[in-house]
Amino acid sequence: MSPSSLSPLPTFIDVLDAAARIAPYAQVTPVLRSRSLEAQAGAALWLKAEHLQRVGAFKFRGACNAVFSLDAATAARGVVTHSSGNHGAALALAARLRGIPCHVVVPEGAVQAKLEAIVRAGAVLHRCAPGIAAREAACAQVQAETGATLVHPYADSQVIAGQGTAALELLTAQPDLDALVVPLGGGGLAAGSALALQGRAPQCRLYLAEPAGAADGARAFARGVLEPDGVPPDTICDGLRGTLGAPNFALLRAAGAQVLTVEDADTRAALRLLWSRTKQLVEPSAAITLAAVLAHRERFAGARVGLLLSGGNVDLSALPALLEGESAA
Repeated sequence: MSPSSLSPLPTFIDVLDAAARIAPYAQVTPVLRSRSLEAQAGAALWLKAEHLQRVGAFKFRGACNAVFSLDAATAARGVVTHSSGNHGAALALAARLRGIPCHVVVPEGAVQAKLEAIVRAGAVLHRCAPGIAAREAACAQVQAETGATLVHPYADSQVIAGQGTAALELLTAQPDLDALVVPLGGGGLAAGSALALQGRAPQCRLYLAEPAGAADGARAFARGVLEPDGVPPDTICDGLRGTLGAPNFALLRAAGAQVLTVEDADTRAALRLLWSRTKQLVEPSAAITLAAVLAHRERFAGARVGLLLSGGNVDLSALPALLEGESAA
């Protein structure tokens, strides 16, 4: 499946269906509060702890929904994806739970902790050069050789619907949010969250926290059109280096989402705050949501704000570099 060819687009009903489908397998993650962070932000914060999800990231939701949506004959041929880590580990676990083969194409330079999680879950690793084009070419080759079904990391309708269940849970616990802030990479979590807001809290504003060094989403929103710009990503948020998908962009534009670009220095500072104030080991791609709120205090002042902490798969060997302010990419 090409990221630009998804049709029809998923809806809120698909999110509800996904919630029922993955209920036997996915964790209902807690919602955390921190008085000290709220004082610093000048806003009430509800932190959806998706780093405590299976495989340590929200990605399990979409992968699980996609795998268990396949008919028996299709599933038996297995699944394949490309991933910098979290989605690959999530798909591998979902495939293992269903008892089917899984192949994951990983780019050189992926976080070692995430690669180890993929292997532990039983997937076959296929290495490729960095970049979306190389990933998709390698996926196509694996598909041709195995007959496996592609489960795209962010532009698959079942993946998007599954990711939306995280926001659905948050809104069930706290239905009167004024704003929801989610990380923006390929757009699976963001688009799924938009669908959940549409059905549960249409009054809630959706903000997309995107690294300034990987701001293809911000550029697409500014131009009103999604087109490749050839700017390579440069950010410590390894999970947000993917290119925004076309169906994701369409859903987010329809939802009136707004992009907030965040400097890596601000994300690193937010990472320190989350580690020290909440004692939660989240990854930079999760901390960017808090960084966006702190960098735009005037926008969120006095508001009731939900933050999706997307994952916690930190490479422990990279902690010194993160804490010292160096690039861990």
